[in-house]
Amino acid sequence: MQVDSVNKQGLLLQVVQALTDMNLTISKGYISSDAGWFMDVFHVKDEHGNKLTDQRVIDYIQQLQEIGMCKATDVCAYVKNTQVINAKREIQDSGEVRPLLKGKHVEADEISKEQTTIELAGTDRPGLFSEITAALADLRCNVIEAHAWSHNERLACVACISDHSTASSIDDPLRLASIKDHLTTVINATTCSDATGTNSDQNGVGTAGLPGGDGNTTNIERRLHQLMVEVQDYKEPTRSMSSSAIPTSGDTKEEGRKSIVSIENCGAKGYSMVSIKCKDRQRLMFDTVCTLTDMQYTIFHASISCHGDNACQEYYIRHIEGRTLNTEDEKQRVTKCLEAAIERRVCEGVRLELRAHNRIGLLSDITRLLREYGLVVVRADVATQGEKATNAFYVRDISGNEVDIETVKSMKKEMEQFSLEVKDEFPRVSSPDRTRFSIGVMLKSQIERLSHNFIPIK
Repeated sequence: MQVDSVNKQGLLLQVVQALTDMNLTISKGYISSDAGWFMDVFHVKDEHGNKLTDQRVIDYIQQLQEIGMCKATDVCAYVKNTQVINAKREIQDSGEVRPLLKGKHVEADEISKEQTTIELAGTDRPGLFSEITAALADLRCNVIEAHAWSHNERLACVACISDHSTASSIDDPLRLASIKDHLTTVINATTCSDATGTNSDQNGVGTAGLPGGDGNTTNIERRLHQLMVEVQDYKEPTRSMSSSAIPTSGDTKEEGRKSIVSIENCGAKGYSMVSIKCKDRQRLMFDTVCTLTDMQYTIFHASISCHGDNACQEYYIRHIEGRTLNTEDEKQRVTKCLEAAIERRVCEGVRLELRAHNRIGLLSDITRLLREYGLVVVRADVATQGEKATNAFYVRDISGNEVDIETVKSMKKEMEQFSLEVKDEFPRVSSPDRTRFSIGVMLKSQIERLSHNFIPIK
């Protein structure tokens, strides 16, 4: 696929986001945008790594351009041997539950009619996501959609809620203030700056796209990246013996790290070159381009390639002010932010997929049951369609040990009212004397599949 256009800041991210929204994996790419002109060449495959053959993708990509993927630009796209699945049409024909579209973008006016978007970010602790869902149930809020990421003892969550009685958005300023105050209390409970390197000033709850919010909505995954940066998950947490801190083993953390980021200046060409080597996975380019764009860097040239399970990315960048990365502090910050962006999406552990009849408090009941069985949610994706709810969780043992299969079997019996599927397909970091590890370790593995269309549960 080749894309030619007049250049503008953020255009590369828009193109990459459009491709990942279609569940396409970018296996190779070349980007050049000097002299005000933008040219990209992408080699893409489907989410299973197979070559695409359906011609429908050409029409679909052109539709994306027409509805504003690249507004106010002249864009020519040339696509060969590619395809896309029109998820909406297939779901309507089959009557199945709507899949959670990766990178879903919802316009503010659409949100304001049916749901309120809330954002939470702060210091993580065992059971925090369960406490958040319980608080929403107590506040008579129905969770329509929710996404939570945990990394380096920080948590970010974006949830779309509605009023249980009216099934519409919550726009009463007093009630919004009450919800924010209640959730802020939950987020700030047992906060310990000595244990995590963060403080309660960085914890927060907000609304987006509605009265009481900032009036803006954005791609949910991009917003999760932004929230994580705001609570500084790129910084290593400082350990303590606090009961709220999560134990870890430094050896296993380093053993689990798979990303190498280096930065050097190309003096003659006036660029800083960012080199990334890590395990390949879906949505990797979106995460790195999103991070650089949000840090106010312009990507002029780039080369993306995959060799087996390994990915290599090179970006030639300048700050939007036109300068290169001039100080070691700036280079270090960009390096750490890119490492965090690569690590925070991947998960290691047991994936639980549940489908059930939707009701208020359902999510709270599920997460409470997980907590009672000594399991902690480290990633979550929740979606509802009408009376049906689909939930996907990555869980770990609260003590840091591997999840016991007998525990899962017992829990499955108690969850007979739900359609539950258990997947344990992520290789764990192993050590002869390991007995504990942190959420940070749990979020590092070779494969990424969360932020992904929900898989039908049979």
